[in-house]
Parts: sequence; structure tokens; C-alpha cells
Amino acid sequence: MSGSSRAVDPADMAVGGSIPSSFGVVAIGRNEGERLRRCLDSVRSRAAALVYVDSGSTDGSVELARSFGAAVIALDLSRPFTAARARNEGFRRLAEFTPPPELVQFVDGDCEVSDGWLETGSAFLDAHAEVAVVCGRNRERFPERSIYNRLADMEWDTPVGEARACGGNAMMRAAAFEQAGGFRDDLIAGEEPELCVRLRALGWHVWRLEAEMTLHDSAMTRFSQWWRRSMRAGYAFAEGAHLHGSSPDRHWVREARSARVWGGAVPMLIFAGVLAFGPAAAWALLVYPLQVLRLTLKGSGRYTLRALRALFLVLGKFPEALGQVKFLALQARGRRARLIEYK
Repeated sequence: MSGSSRAVDPADMAVGGSIPSSFGVVAIGRNEGERLRRCLDSVRSRAAALVYVDSGSTDGSVELARSFGAAVIALDLSRPFTAARARNEGFRRLAEFTPPPELVQFVDGDCEVSDGWLETGSAFLDAHAEVAVVCGRNRERFPERSIYNRLADMEWDTPVGEARACGGNAMMRAAAFEQAGGFRDDLIAGEEPELCVRLRALGWHVWRLEAEMTLHDSAMTRFSQWWRRSMRAGYAFAEGAHLHGSSPDRHWVREARSARVWGGAVPMLIFAGVLAFGPAAAWALLVYPLQVLRLTLKGSGRYTLRALRALFLVLGKFPEALGQVKFLALQARGRRARLIEYK
């Protein structure tokens, strides 16, 4: 790690600053349409270098990106797609610019970068040489359109301050990204927290600022989409724990264990109880609404939103457990999963 290490003053997290001349943006997407237009329009006038990585669009996304002045990469689809590989390809293309960017904003093509974020994030990194990754509030554009969009918006409202991980929308120091070796190309999910584990092991820090960063159009309106997204999370928990579970921070061990217990072990024990002792044992299923109540009372904010979040946190253990089963089954056969898509 380069630079000195010092405590971060909360006052340093205020909005402001200017974007350095060597600043790049990597956007990735497929068939994002108008969402990609908003994405590119939000960054094109403020980035010295703009790269768009396309993964097989048929809606004119490539031509649209070129019209915004972006360098376009058509991802090789003979290999299984991962967002990690797309971002790595974009970063490598950025490195060919003269001068190569010192800071890189990664953004998904269904997201719009908020006004002022690039200035805020770059100013923070400029002031804190020990920080490799900075992110702000990723907000759902249309939370009112479905409970699943609303849940995503609540999930992204992470604590402000030093963080253990970031999401797909984040600003990174290019030197730190290169030092850590970038994203793992083979991860179908959870590649950003996994990278942060390696960055922090190298002595770098990750920060969440109290600033608007991106508007994300999830377009998640069906239960089946939420289920597959949760299943993908479970797969990521299992793989993350497999890769770094023995590290000092026990990466995703708790999340993986929770899904196995509530989504696997508890229902199997109840089923075994019913077989052994009869239907009366099914009363044990009340442990689930009791867990929902416990999480509701433990949360903060409006009661209805707390209850909604608690309900889906508990319900989500079932697809998460299935995702872990998928990971373990493929690992036993020496195979890799293809992306679990939900859109």
C-alpha cells in the first residue's frame, strides 16, 4: 500500500472537490436501452476516459456508447459471462489511455451517476492516500414500483464510514486495483466484496461516504426475480466463505451459516420431527414468524418497512440455501456455474 495511514475526519466526507484530469469510467451492460443512455450521459462530460463493455446487446447499445465517445469492448461470449470479467476488460482498456487514469469509477449500465459524486469521491481519495475504494448511496430509481425494488433500496442503504466491502458501483484507486490483481474473473457474484477482502489484506481501506452516488433501475417486479437474485446471493456466500472463510475477517462465514441453518437444517429437522412424532411437530414452524417478529423489533425506521424487510430476510434463507447447494454440487464435480440472472 502507498501513502500514510491516518484516521479519517468525518468533516472530510463533505461533498466537494474537483475531478482529476486522469480520471476514467468503466460502464458495463447488455440491452440496457434508455438506462444506458442515462448512465453514459451522467459521466461523459466529466471523465477523461470512458470505456463501455458490452456483453451481447442487440438493442443498439454499442452504437449508442460510441456516439457518447466511449471506447467500446465487445466481450468474448465464447467464455461464460461474469460482470467481474467485463470490469477487468474495461480496466485494461482504460490503462491504454495516455495518461492512464489514476482513479476509476465502475458503474453498471442500468445506473446513473448522481451529480457531484465524481467530485466527492475523487476528492476523498485525493485526501486519503490509504483508501483504495470509496462508494456512496446507491439508490433505487423506482422503489415504489414493487416491493422487490423497495427491498433492494433498503439493502443498499449501508452504514456510513469505514466499510468491509463495496458493490458494483464504486470508485477505486487504479494502483490499488492493479496491486490486488483486479476482480476474480470466474466469480458469478460477490466479486466486489471478494476484491475488498484482498485489498484490506494488503493494508488498504474501503469507505462508504454520506453522499448520493448512483440511481439504480433494478426493474425487479416479480417474485421469481427476487428468488433468483437471493439464490445468487447464497451461491456467493458459499463461494466467498470457501475462498476467504479462514481469513481474519471470516468473509461471509456468518451469512453462509445463517442460510444453511434457516433455509436447510431447520426445515429438515421439522420434517424429521413430523415423520417421527406426527403432525403436532409442525408447530415448530412457528419459529419462522417468531424470527420475523424478532428482526422487526430489532430494526429501525418505519414499522411497516422493518416488518417487510424482516419477512423477506427470513424467506430469503430458502433460495440462499439452494444457491449454496448449487455451489457445493458444482464444486464437487469440478465445474463452474454460469451467471444466475434475475432480469
